Amino acid sequence: MPNQILQWIGDETHLLHLLQGFPTIALLGIIAICILSLAKGADWMIDGVVDLAGRTGMPRIVIGATIVSLGTTMPEAFVSVMAAWMGNSGLALGNGVGSIIADTGLIFGLTCMMTVIPVNRFILNRTGWVQVGSATLLVGISLAALIWMEGEPILSRWVGVLFLLLLGWYLYMTYTWAKQGVEKDIDIGRNDTSSSMGLGLCWLMIIGGLLIVVASARVLVPAASEIAQRIGVPDDVIAATMVAFGTSLPELMTAISSVRKGHPEIMVGNIVGADVLNCLFVIGAAAVAKPLAVPPNFYLFHFPAMLLILYLFRFFIFTNKDGRFRRWQGGWLFGMYVLYLVLQYAFNMSDKV
Repeated sequence: MPNQILQWIGDETHLLHLLQGFPTIALLGIIAICILSLAKGADWMIDGVVDLAGRTGMPRIVIGATIVSLGTTMPEAFVSVMAAWMGNSGLALGNGVGSIIADTGLIFGLTCMMTVIPVNRFILNRTGWVQVGSATLLVGISLAALIWMEGEPILSRWVGVLFLLLLGWYLYMTYTWAKQGVEKDIDIGRNDTSSSMGLGLCWLMIIGGLLIVVASARVLVPAASEIAQRIGVPDDVIAATMVAFGTSLPELMTAISSVRKGHPEIMVGNIVGADVLNCLFVIGAAAVAKPLAVPPNFYLFHFPAMLLILYLFRFFIFTNKDGRFRRWQGGWLFGMYVLYLVLQYAFNMSDKV
């Protein structure tokens, strides 16, 4: 029995064979259920982790910039690692890059259009540069692979190891910056020592949410791949739209909740942190699982779109001297995300003609 369970987890042949017998509409329903399960499982995990951290007296800014961001990027990490393990490098890389575009363009753009978002320069002038720098490093290494490698460019395992080491440095520096902010008495979050649940329930929500995320991602990846094969859409296109948006639902839910409760600054920190983790954690872990081939359309389309949105976001931080984002700036970012989707499908349809 244990061997059968491990075979089911490690060998996607059984699941792919089962999904091939489903009609397309049923596969879309399965994907929708998996996306909801991913979001709910991550939500439970975050609630448990945040409450557990609150019991230790950690500053709220540390929880938001590290633990919450780690929790909300877990779906992307599991989807990309499993996709890489299954040999779908376009799905693995496209999910990470597409999630960065969705987080900044769609989620931040929409919430910025809905309400006034403060610019916390102490945090954004530090983590914001890591956000842009990690994405630029990814594109730079990919370009170097394109120039120097013979055949198809590949992100090797050493790239994944480098990204995970940089992730550790980022988490440490975020904690250090948070302590500096507290010492300077900057309003970046107060300690929250309240706890609404017992220690056992905290761990139950963390472990239970993690298991839901793993199981949902295990089904979501082959279901998306099967639909992509049926309709002739490349795996990376599906990853950068449907799957990337679905696995970004935890960030969207966090954004809506923070705005509704009158704390939009938490949303900004979570979006920036999630972008960093999507690059260093999601793509890094996927590359360690299996070297990632970089499809040609990433150089022509996905990478330029990602850098354009991130550098525009950075430009808005630099120009907002009065400490707040404008609604029209959110409109620009959201409009660029919509244009990204339209052009992506337009290019895909033209290739099929």
